[in-house]
Amino acid sequence: MSWRTVVVSSRAKLELKNNYLVIRNEKIRRVHLDEISVLLIENTGSAITASLLEALWSRKIDVVFCDRKRNPGAQLIPYYNSHDCSARLQSQIHWNKNFVATIWAEIVRQKILNQSRVLHLTGNEEASDLLIRYSEEVQPDDVSNREGHAAKVYFNALFGSSFSRKNDCYENHILNYGYGVLLSVVNREIVANGYLTQLGLFHSNVYNQFNLSCDLMEPVRPIFDLEILGLPLPVSGELDHSTKIAVIGILNRNVRIHGVKYTLLNAIAIYVHSVLDALDGNDTSIVRFIDNEF
Repeated sequence: MSWRTVVVSSRAKLELKNNYLVIRNEKIRRVHLDEISVLLIENTGSAITASLLEALWSRKIDVVFCDRKRNPGAQLIPYYNSHDCSARLQSQIHWNKNFVATIWAEIVRQKILNQSRVLHLTGNEEASDLLIRYSEEVQPDDVSNREGHAAKVYFNALFGSSFSRKNDCYENHILNYGYGVLLSVVNREIVANGYLTQLGLFHSNVYNQFNLSCDLMEPVRPIFDLEILGLPLPVSGELDHSTKIAVIGILNRNVRIHGVKYTLLNAIAIYVHSVLDALDGNDTSIVRFIDNEF
């Protein structure tokens, strides 16, 4: 599996030469394409050749373009990234609704357990115990909205009772940046397996082209939360370049999935693939969540 995350933060020309990404600015740097998992282009003054773009998408490398504020704004996603994508699409359209409700409940339950783990590690034991109880109450399709109740307890325990995910504050800025990076990785894995990101399990917003990605990324959010909480607050109080690089670096931390150690980046690929296989085969036993002892 590829493992390197490449960030282009200054004006540069990016081109392809002998299966290498060549980055030309004040220096010339080369990275073999087989090593790259994610290419993040932060600087809007950068130029990239069409031949490099073709090589990147054919190797299923996640390419993310940032806006003028250096926040993830767009992603290079191939039309067809699997040899049997038509069959996969037919399968996705006809996923069993009752089984989808079961899978969504499993995803929500794992997310809440991971949130409980974060609260435990940050010394919020009472809230952590409450979330464990919530996880035991999750029903198919989460009809009792345990996810929503858990989220309120979780974020209030971490950031205070006045905190809301709608607030314009540093905490939300850095969380949103991390979630944007995570979303791009999950998008890539869904498309690489031949499915559409638009057709979700729970999320169904007609204006959201990443409904399925938003569903599948849920259990991984708390892992990003824990790492982000451990980052020092920038002196400026604003989300700066070095902090963004640290957030991207979370993808390279080690986790375990089904008892085996992987980078988070590769564990996400295994997890997403297992959920999609489970949905095709109506078999929850093959789902592989990232182990809760992160």
